Amino acid sequence: MKILIGLLAAISILLLSSLNWRRSVKAVLVILVLEGALRKWVLPQASDMMYFLKDLILLGAYIKYYVFSKSESRYSIKSEIINYLVFLVAGWCLFQSFNSSLGSPLVGLFGLRSYIFYIPLMWMVPTLFESEEELYKYLRSYLLLAIPVCLLGIAQFYSPASSPINTYAPGVIKSVATFGNENTVRVTGTFSFISGFSLYLIVCFGLLIPIILNKPSWRWRWIFIIELLLVSVNLLMTGSRTSVISAVLFLLGYLAVQGLKLPSRTLNLLSKFFVPAIIVVIAALFLFRPALEAYWYRSSKTHDVSYRVASSLTEPFEFMKYKELDGYGTGATHQGSAMLRRALDLPPGEKITVYHEAEMGRIALELGPIGFLFWYGLRLSMAIALLNTFWKLKRPFLRQLALAAFLIQAIQISGLLVFHHTFLVHYWFLSGFIFLLPRLEQIENWQAEQQLWQEYVLSSYFSDSSYR
Repeated sequence: MKILIGLLAAISILLLSSLNWRRSVKAVLVILVLEGALRKWVLPQASDMMYFLKDLILLGAYIKYYVFSKSESRYSIKSEIINYLVFLVAGWCLFQSFNSSLGSPLVGLFGLRSYIFYIPLMWMVPTLFESEEELYKYLRSYLLLAIPVCLLGIAQFYSPASSPINTYAPGVIKSVATFGNENTVRVTGTFSFISGFSLYLIVCFGLLIPIILNKPSWRWRWIFIIELLLVSVNLLMTGSRTSVISAVLFLLGYLAVQGLKLPSRTLNLLSKFFVPAIIVVIAALFLFRPALEAYWYRSSKTHDVSYRVASSLTEPFEFMKYKELDGYGTGATHQGSAMLRRALDLPPGEKITVYHEAEMGRIALELGPIGFLFWYGLRLSMAIALLNTFWKLKRPFLRQLALAAFLIQAIQISGLLVFHHTFLVHYWFLSGFIFLLPRLEQIENWQAEQQLWQEYVLSSYFSDSSYR
């Protein structure tokens, strides 16, 4: 009966999500933020089903867009390099999903999902918005979600580890992580675990910068400043040193690239961001000093960040010797593969005897050296394409969004993606900016030309009439 009910629910979600693909894609981004709350507090007994909820909705959107929508309404992808790399990655990952080392192809197909299932989202984003204003209003509304999420994070920080709001999604992690000299909680917000919340905050931080610099009204400017304060403080409260470093690198990279593009406007850009930055720093120092002290205490007691970064870059080359040109198969190191094996009583597969934590090493273990080059060649090409988009665009807001997306991807290039479903959706959504932003600029330029033409025709008509 439970299986039947679950099957009916899945079919219903699939059918509903296929009715309007635009609404479904936007809903997935919202569910991504709320998924952890559903898994932790609302339906912990159905945690696994909640984990796949966004996939069902996205699958329905795929069916509607790629199967049932008219071909002329779909965006025509013109970037051959990206297409070739996507097909190379997809083909190699599919090949590795049937690797005999996995013990069962079901494990490989489960792992395949993390590599290629979200890629089609990139080709849908260009037709998701029809104007620059629509994109701005959507991002503005989406970022408003960060306010209640970050307020929850603050409540978690000041609550004991035993509090019901300080729990993780059901799984292997039992004890709540703490940090600082008073063992305060490392917050997770509405997310299942710390890493999901940290990467969500990085995305919000990156998108808030261009929106703040877009000359919003005074009311929205203060709302964005409050959001930036909350996001910055929650980054400290996660206790994640790499996330805070990523935010700092984002700011430095943003100013550096903008300075190279438009050196004469660098001072103007700094003046726009000066007031929000001062407000955020002062408020953080006086209102949330315990968070700063806890983060500083953790950073001063541990000095392994540089080692972890260096090891994440060298691990792939060390691990490649175990299978030479082959790998262990997609899903071999995925955290959900063990649960899948237990649930379906699948063979254990070949045991991996080396410790693996960083994603680059895990990619090398799963796909081997050839797949490793394909995958990171694709990721590097995405970042370069976003940077190229930034250099070509003329409209300030669209240009700054391209730069923000590039920096988010470039800074996180050695971090979690395949093994992080929260960042996976955001990553491929931001990759769609490669095609969306130039299209929106063309639309805005065409509309401006039409308006000028209409004004010219009207002025000519009235001047002729007055002459007569």
